[in-house]
Amino acid sequence: MLIIKDLKASIEGEEILKGINLEVKAGEVHAIMGPNGSGKSTLASVLAGRDLYRIDSGEVKYNGEDLLEKSPEERAKDGLFLGFQYPIEIPGVSMVNFMKTAINEMRRHRGEEPLSASEFLKKMREKKELVEIDSSLTNRSVNEGFSGGEKKKNEIFQMAMLEPKLAILDETDSGLDIDALKVVAKGVNNLKSSENAIIVITHYQRLLDYIVPDFVHILYRGRIVRTGGKELALLLEEKGYEWVRKEEPAGNE
Repeated sequence: MLIIKDLKASIEGEEILKGINLEVKAGEVHAIMGPNGSGKSTLASVLAGRDLYRIDSGEVKYNGEDLLEKSPEERAKDGLFLGFQYPIEIPGVSMVNFMKTAINEMRRHRGEEPLSASEFLKKMREKKELVEIDSSLTNRSVNEGFSGGEKKKNEIFQMAMLEPKLAILDETDSGLDIDALKVVAKGVNNLKSSENAIIVITHYQRLLDYIVPDFVHILYRGRIVRTGGKELALLLEEKGYEWVRKEEPAGNE
């Protein structure tokens, strides 16, 4: 589904990604862990198409097509979803209108008829139940007045409604208490299928107690320096990122 080869990217002349190699297949959950400044959010932003970063070299294939040649809107319509670390508020734009517009734009892109009002409301009821989000949130403007945990729950609800092929969750556990974390993780687990893939970006192993990844990657100084199973996250929790620095191969600057 997603193949990244030797991806290098910079911002204002500073190289952040220094040769990322990663392959994600349908049905898989990948966790990317790393300290602040390692390039985790940069990678998510580059994949989503933010023009803040310059692509210096490398390639990214998404479902066999050149992802880097597509606009952010095209990437979204093709089924790529980014869950933001800090979701923004959109005052005056209701969740209902926001989601209906987004879903029908994706359907038009695929050559499908827009959902009718009744079809949309039925879908909304089903997804609210699936991710356990309260109607008091979905009946308001997008994220307006939401707590940090409510914003993250709303992100998972949007993911459920849009049914992306590839979901990238950028530190979706940031600022969550344990109850909100469990709700978010349960929603993610309920949305997993053999037809989609999920990339979870996180600092901490605790999220992986609830979302079990197929692969864990350690991103350090702009490169993926270790890949393994969940046990790698447990080792990282035990030894910290200082262990990664000490174990990093010589010359990996």
